[in-house]
Amino acid sequence: MTLAGTHIERQSFGATPEGKGAEIFTLSGEGGLTVRITNYAGATVSILAPDRAGRKADVLLGFASLPDYVADNSHQGALIGRYGNRIAKGQFTLEGRTYTLARNDGENHLHGGPGGFHRVIWEPRVKEGAGGAALELTYVSQDGEEGYPGTLTARVVYSLEGAGLRIDYTATTDKATVVNLTNHAYFNLAGEGSGDVLGHEMQIEADQFTPVDKTLIPTGELRPVRGTPLDFSKPIPIGARISEPDEQIVIGSGYDHNFVLRGPTGTLRLGARVVEPRSGRVLEVLTTEPGIQFYSGNFLLGGLKGKAGKPYDRRTGFCLEAQHFPDSPNKTRFPPVVLKPGETYRQTTVYRFTTTP
Repeated sequence: MTLAGTHIERQSFGATPEGKGAEIFTLSGEGGLTVRITNYAGATVSILAPDRAGRKADVLLGFASLPDYVADNSHQGALIGRYGNRIAKGQFTLEGRTYTLARNDGENHLHGGPGGFHRVIWEPRVKEGAGGAALELTYVSQDGEEGYPGTLTARVVYSLEGAGLRIDYTATTDKATVVNLTNHAYFNLAGEGSGDVLGHEMQIEADQFTPVDKTLIPTGELRPVRGTPLDFSKPIPIGARISEPDEQIVIGSGYDHNFVLRGPTGTLRLGARVVEPRSGRVLEVLTTEPGIQFYSGNFLLGGLKGKAGKPYDRRTGFCLEAQHFPDSPNKTRFPPVVLKPGETYRQTTVYRFTTTP
């Protein structure tokens, strides 16, 4: 299907163990990107992006087949919900009632639980509009699913915007609930399977971060990044300070922290910029969200083999998950995450690819 320079191809991607069919969609456009997305987990499967010489490489970690995604526990490329990141002790109180969730990360709840949005088949639809063709994915999460209140209808639209992949999220509910949707893409701008990402130069548009306790739950403090190994206010290699004996680095086994982005929530603005010096590839993350979780792939331990058959060892990919803050349902000082009937949750994130000279 072709419209305004955007082409979408649709193919079968096999079936889940329950017999549910999955598809894979290839989006290509005039900006030079080729992106593959499956409606299982709503996962981005690959992103082909050119280097400074015009040579394309797949800069996204992921798998060649559906069974690998079904077996995966690292959330490769997946849409995350109903609540991305962690909720302390797997519970929260809303409108006077306490809700109990699965504890799937030690004593805490992580990424919507073991049966979260990364484990479901999303209903796909190829949309046509003035800006070109786009892929819309819809999932209806029933009241009580994974312990969350309310029937939530989530829609995510993937579209190509020049040299960027744009992700627009919306959600509505019939009962008050908490929502924090994000995408769990792992990037390696030198190409997936090409080694670690420690030489990538990271810049995050944040003056503060949310420090965590020993279980990676925010303490509630907003701490300045200045003078800490979490200061990415100016470009610095990911590996420059990743082994320092700082308490926060030790707790996370590297970086696994939420950064408080500058600028007003709801306004699309630059959240992070990453440069891979050898290839010249640049990734810019723009978002409307108040925070971004930088995860340095500390628990990729080589047990996963990617699309090219190479193992994904420790720190061979990084995540920049645009989102609200972890454990916000239990932290009244954090930006609110409650969605009520009649309201619409909205979030936009853009992964934009360019090159250095």
